[in-house]
Amino acid sequence: MNRAVKLILITLAAVCLSSGVQAQQKKGPTLDELLQQVKNGLRVQSKEDQQRIQEFMQNKAKRQQMLANAKQERANLEKKSTEMEHQFDQNESKIGDLNNTLTQRLGSLKELFGVLQQTANDAAGTFKSSLTNIQFPERVVFLNDLAAKMGQTSKLASMAEIERLWYELQREMTESSKVVRFPATVITASGDEVKKNVIRVGLFNLVADGKYLSYEPDTGKILELPRQPKSRFLETAENLTKAKSGKVKFGVDPTRGQLLGLLVQTPTFRERVNQGGTIGYITIALGIFALIIAVLRFIQLSFIGLKVGAQKRNKDKPNKNNPLGRVLQVYYDNTNIDPESLELKLGEAVLKETPRLNRFNTLIKVIAVVAPLLGLLGTVTGMIITFQAITLFGTGDPKLMAGGISQALVTTVIGLCVAIPSVLLHTLVSGRSRRIIEILEEQATGMVAEYAEKHSSGKGV
Repeated sequence: MNRAVKLILITLAAVCLSSGVQAQQKKGPTLDELLQQVKNGLRVQSKEDQQRIQEFMQNKAKRQQMLANAKQERANLEKKSTEMEHQFDQNESKIGDLNNTLTQRLGSLKELFGVLQQTANDAAGTFKSSLTNIQFPERVVFLNDLAAKMGQTSKLASMAEIERLWYELQREMTESSKVVRFPATVITASGDEVKKNVIRVGLFNLVADGKYLSYEPDTGKILELPRQPKSRFLETAENLTKAKSGKVKFGVDPTRGQLLGLLVQTPTFRERVNQGGTIGYITIALGIFALIIAVLRFIQLSFIGLKVGAQKRNKDKPNKNNPLGRVLQVYYDNTNIDPESLELKLGEAVLKETPRLNRFNTLIKVIAVVAPLLGLLGTVTGMIITFQAITLFGTGDPKLMAGGISQALVTTVIGLCVAIPSVLLHTLVSGRSRRIIEILEEQATGMVAEYAEKHSSGKGV
């Protein structure tokens, strides 16, 4: 129909053009020719329309058949759904009846199976972290499977499974009292995996080649402790490794490795000193310096004391290698002067020897005073670091504040450890020098008194 409309419009346009332009009509078709073309076009269009109508009627029959089939299928499915719903209701009712029957027949056994499930769960957790799991790893799998099975209401444990649960519990108790040697792969402190003969002491410790080991339940690995306990415990581990039979003294960890684990985290003396930081190093250096000076001065004053004692027993022959000898030499060099002048010269000689005897005593005393002040400075610095960590991260994690607290405490301890020996050393050294000075003063006073007595009686020396 659209094509016919187009032909009509073309014809009308041709008529309008033929009336307005006479020169172009001579070249275009005549009206009869246009009419014939329109007629032909209508005939073709009518034929095509008839063909489309026929196809439509054929498709209509097919669609009606498809609709009928769909309705039939829907009816069948609705009928099947009704039947299945009825069957579901019957099955649900039957399941309820069976559950009631099962509950009645189980009676007290239901509580037994509940306890059985709980026991299997608890045993699996305990055995997984136990040292015996190294030798019997398959039992944890069995216990987990048994607990999962008991969690399903439709399944019950068999007698064989119940007996095996009892057997595993009994085996754990039996193995806890044994000392067993078996081969296993050990990860050393350097990270190497080495095959070793491991000794298990009950449920408490693992030992190999005289060293204590630890067991990681999550990975199932045996690790050599990076830091071993004290030598007296290592000796017992070495004796246990070498023993073939009999009784051996051995250091047991009753916490099953917790104490050994804490031992690994305990810092050594060197690590404690490192926690003091720069202030701690300075304090220790001052302490060592004071110790060296004090020891050298004490030895030197001891030799001087011996020489002074020997000179004291032999006053007639003064020796200049000791302070008393030099004071005596002054006395013998001035026997022709009055007692007052001799007293002044001997006093001058004693004062001249005093600085040599008191040398470095003041320095030791200053170090003894400065050391606790440095410790206090480290304490204040550590607390500043601690408060800065609290400001930035809060108080949720104590490990963030541990560094500042360690520095605060360690520097205080270092300062006191340096100050206390320094005070004792200063007391010893100053006491030794003061004793020698007192001998010099005593001898000088005695010689002046003796000289004054002789001078007053008119006798020469």
